[in-house]
Amino acid sequence: MLLARLKWLLLSGLFLVGVAPAGTPPLYPEMPAPAAAPADSSALVALGRKLFFDTRLSEPRGTSCASCHAPAQAFSGNHGSRTGVALGSRPASLGTRNTPSVLYLRYTPPRFFYQDDDALAPIPFGGFFWDGRADTLAEQSQGPLFNPLEMNNRNPRQLARKLAQAYAPDMRAQFGAAIFERPAQASQAAGRALQAFLRSDEMTPFSSRYDDYIRGSGKLNEVELRGLRLFKDPDKGNCMSCHKFNDKSANPARSMFTDFGYDAAAVPRNRRIAENRNPKFYDVGLCKTAADLKWPDSSQWCGYFKTPSLRNVAVRESYMHNGVFTSLRDAVAFYATRATKPGDWYKTGVKFDDVPPAYRENVNINSVPYNRREGSTPALSDSDVDDLVAFLKTLTDAQFVKPPAESAHK
Repeated sequence: MLLARLKWLLLSGLFLVGVAPAGTPPLYPEMPAPAAAPADSSALVALGRKLFFDTRLSEPRGTSCASCHAPAQAFSGNHGSRTGVALGSRPASLGTRNTPSVLYLRYTPPRFFYQDDDALAPIPFGGFFWDGRADTLAEQSQGPLFNPLEMNNRNPRQLARKLAQAYAPDMRAQFGAAIFERPAQASQAAGRALQAFLRSDEMTPFSSRYDDYIRGSGKLNEVELRGLRLFKDPDKGNCMSCHKFNDKSANPARSMFTDFGYDAAAVPRNRRIAENRNPKFYDVGLCKTAADLKWPDSSQWCGYFKTPSLRNVAVRESYMHNGVFTSLRDAVAFYATRATKPGDWYKTGVKFDDVPPAYRENVNINSVPYNRREGSTPALSDSDVDDLVAFLKTLTDAQFVKPPAESAHK
């Protein structure tokens, strides 16, 4: 695997500044600092907010961005679906991936490569969607508008007509009198407006108990502190290796609980997803993006999906890219015992059953806690898992905290 990656690096030119082929992300010498607050005007943010909640922009009408990214669930959710993936605007139209929260997207960088001290070769970071196929938030914002499994607009012309009917004065004020002369231009402008809203202060609240803790204005209880220690412990949870944060900094932007990277965790197949009834169907993740962008040896990224932020993780309906788990505890327990008790998770007896057989060698089996032998003692005990869940609940922003009776099932 390492030889394949080194070969790919030489082919792609990542070691040769300025000669990488088009579509290959830049190689950064260090991880980027948290993004500064954007300079979007309040009028552009307000327009983006209107678009986000407007149910007239789907085909047929009735579905908005907020239908799947529900404010009450920290801007995540699945639009009433109980399969782990979202319902689209058309009856019985279901996607293939779980809907992530769109909070804190201000801090997600465009795609890049980086090699830290522990990596054998540069690896990809950044980008939007589970597979990183959008490089910017404006590009990401347009995706669901045209996805037939989501808001189902046929083309920019259809969307531009809707925008002109509802927002002609606002859009002309923001983008010029000629904005509707070219439908693609109007569609891109809608993406920029949505981007402005998604990276606004409203979508970046930093109001959790954890945020109060690092600012010195609140405390965590002993169970939560145990969970915090387990989260950081490289020999126990080792969660921090991907879900990066800095509890020594009072700046919450340095605690995004993601490194914006990708991992091949090989979560179990979600058999509630309609496409998964076809045994030949697999969602291969990042390697589809890599192939579309013509990265050499794109198959090495099959099975890799974006590492999500864990902020507000406790209020989500479902977990993992395919929505296979419906409880936070199950999601944490999977990480703890995937290696030691695979039969608890892969009910058919086939490990890594949602990764194509040809790419199962891509699965991460080296990082703690994945590196233990089947039948050995897990790195985390049941009580450790409970402590980790308790800590993760401190990442819920104040406006999304539910009364105990409502959150007991999480």
